[in-house]
Amino acid sequence: MSHTLGARQAQKQRTRRALLDAALGLLEEQNLGSLGLREVTRAAGIAPTAFYRHFRSVEDLGVALVGEALESLHPLIGAVMATSGDAEERITRAVELIAGHVDRYPAHMRFIVRERHGGVEAVREAIHDQLARFTEEVAKALAEDPVSAGWSEEDLLMLAQLYVDQMIATGCLFLEAPASEPTSASATDPGEREGARTRERVALMAARRLRLISIGRLHWLDRPADGGTPGGGTRGDGTRGDGAAG
Repeated sequence: MSHTLGARQAQKQRTRRALLDAALGLLEEQNLGSLGLREVTRAAGIAPTAFYRHFRSVEDLGVALVGEALESLHPLIGAVMATSGDAEERITRAVELIAGHVDRYPAHMRFIVRERHGGVEAVREAIHDQLARFTEEVAKALAEDPVSAGWSEEDLLMLAQLYVDQMIATGCLFLEAPASEPTSASATDPGEREGARTRERVALMAARRLRLISIGRLHWLDRPADGGTPGGGTRGDGTRGDGAAG
């Protein structure tokens, strides 16, 4: 009896996996709002009625895909935050880790990028909730960094949100510049060379953006406590930040 139950459970897991994989493949070319149940079951090779043994709706399947796609980001975030070395080394390593993640899970990343602001509310909310969790994790890691001494919890969350948003934005950029498999013809193929140059430009842009956040972080506490203009600079109305007339 136990053997029969185990076989049934294994078959159920295979069918669920087939549905998720089929949907992910179809979502390479369309958004979730336009995806039909029969389209998914046809691609998975199962009867439409079998779909409901695993998901209540295509929307429910989309929420499951969010969990699966963003779960793979946990190790990435941990690796990025654990990177040692000076600021430049950490930035370079972070960009490399993000690029590697996109290369391994391009369909998952594309799904998150597309559906983060898509038309299916439950999926948008699931993505928002997961990214909020990541932001809290990053904020806790940042709080342990000596550079964060004196930062408020609110400011650490804001900084963490910048990093998480930039990670997603960088992933989106690398989706448009996928790594190509090296071949004997790669060195002379114009398309391969252009692809490599595009990828290098993406990496440089991502590093510059992270560097900008890093520089801002180092000087964040330089601002006056009331949030005014640092160093008595000139405000938009022509008066100086220290109260002196312009």
